[in-house]
Amino acid sequence: IGLANPNALLLANAAFDAVTKIGWPEGRIPLAEAVVYLARSKKDNSAYKAINKAIELVRQTGNLPVPLHLRNAPTKLMKDLGYSDGYKYPHDYPGHYVEQQYMPDELVPPPTPPKEGST
Repeated sequence: IGLANPNALLLANAAFDAVTKIGWPEGRIPLAEAVVYLARSKKDNSAYKAINKAIELVRQTGNLPVPLHLRNAPTKLMKDLGYSDGYKYPHDYPGHYVEQQYMPDELVPPPTPPKEGST
């Protein structure tokens, strides 16, 4: 169900909690309600696919360093080392979005040369 209905996870957890607390046979009622609700919900597996892709990328590349501008700098030493230098806070920009690099340097794709005949 995933992101098509984010509240579905809350409902499933609440049904589990209800069954655990009230026991059987009464627990069958919230359990049945949850099953029908979940069965009727729209489905989306994009978060599932994204986390699996991210895990596979980490398995392939290992533990790569977080870009310096994304690192928190709570101490003077960290500031002196360049932590958080150049960070752009997205909420300070229109639409709460700003272009900046979030991936480690090793994962940033190299520039693609223009296709022949394009300008």
